[in-house]
Amino acid sequence: MEKEESLMADTEKINAEALALHKKFHGKLEVRCKAPLENGHDLALAYTPGVAEPCRKIKENPDLSFEYTCRGNMVAVISDGTRVLGLGDIGPEAAMPVMEGKSVLYKKFGDIDSIPICIDTKDPEEFVNIVTKLQPSFGGINLEDIASPKCYWIENELIKRCSIPVFHDDQHGTAIIACAAVLGALRFAKKDITKVKVVVNGCGAAGSAIGKLLYRLGVTDLTMIDIDGAVYEGRPGDMDMATKYLASVTNKAHYKGNLAGAAKGADVLIGVSGPRLFTKDIMESMAPKAVVFALANPVPETTYEEAKAAGVLVAGTGRSDAPNQVNNVCVFPGIFRGALAVRASAITEEMKVAAVRAIAGLIPEDELREDYVVPGAFDRRIVPAIAGAVAKVAMSAGIARLKREVQDIEKEAAERVLHNWNA
Repeated sequence: MEKEESLMADTEKINAEALALHKKFHGKLEVRCKAPLENGHDLALAYTPGVAEPCRKIKENPDLSFEYTCRGNMVAVISDGTRVLGLGDIGPEAAMPVMEGKSVLYKKFGDIDSIPICIDTKDPEEFVNIVTKLQPSFGGINLEDIASPKCYWIENELIKRCSIPVFHDDQHGTAIIACAAVLGALRFAKKDITKVKVVVNGCGAAGSAIGKLLYRLGVTDLTMIDIDGAVYEGRPGDMDMATKYLASVTNKAHYKGNLAGAAKGADVLIGVSGPRLFTKDIMESMAPKAVVFALANPVPETTYEEAKAAGVLVAGTGRSDAPNQVNNVCVFPGIFRGALAVRASAITEEMKVAAVRAIAGLIPEDELREDYVVPGAFDRRIVPAIAGAVAKVAMSAGIARLKREVQDIEKEAAERVLHNWNA
């Protein structure tokens, strides 16, 4: 209780400081001009009459818009405001600080320009139509804070209709960094990912994406838990499309109980659910050298200290005030840095797996510790590593408009990151 009160006090302090910052700067973004505009000649090049020439070239070949305009390094961060952080359906205006903040992270961590866009509709089809028509202005689409289950349909439909990458970060960014943390923890524990028992508590957008990615990474004994208990094929009642898929490929023993029963003997327990749900008894019932990642925010399913006190070997949360932070800011800048570098038309499942392995591979075997199984958000190696891995898969899959050397992509990404840190 004392620890929880301390967390809440810290949160209140941060809230007050954040409000003051947003008021002082009137938001976190502004537009800057890259081209000189000091005289009439400069104006003739940037605007009339010179601007007509790139217009003519792009008309002949629309792909030149990536080269002659800001589109080649521009991502749209788009929301309808229906599932913002832990605040729920607060509307598009109230979602704007989050979208703006995400755009700041794109710039700082990946040197990617980004525009926050909040759309005033709750209708999925209307949302998709609007975003589809926006794609000529952008090199990629980052979907954000859209309620499930409609977020699944929206992403799938936009992937079909768009010729640029579409990425729902609440699902896949969280899943990629969580799975990278699991790989690091299992390496430290000397356990084989194909032989461990894994339980994921929470089957919303992030939880279902984590489950799907763990399955792709080779986990064979995986149980998903949602508000109705264990997910299994043939379970009575309605399941959304993501949960229905997971029911078909996980929990082959058809376990039908609750979290406490599922966690008994588990090697890995991941929470994407709610505060204080991982009790001491639950964690003590797990297998030796257990791994627990409690990712609910701002109050996790358990604290780092409580997990360690319960005998867990490796623990982590989504918070920055404890070791092994699982933070999706490690993911999306590198994903789009790599996709933009080769002008990819999509982000595939294979690209996500490549990103997981790229992050996990940054920590050598002899540097792994119980409090260091996943790189931190400020590790400058992350963006170049992900960018190179993602671009390589895109080129191999034939969905890249450009062919480039992977080492050149990694070098360019590293230089961009360094420039931003020194700016």
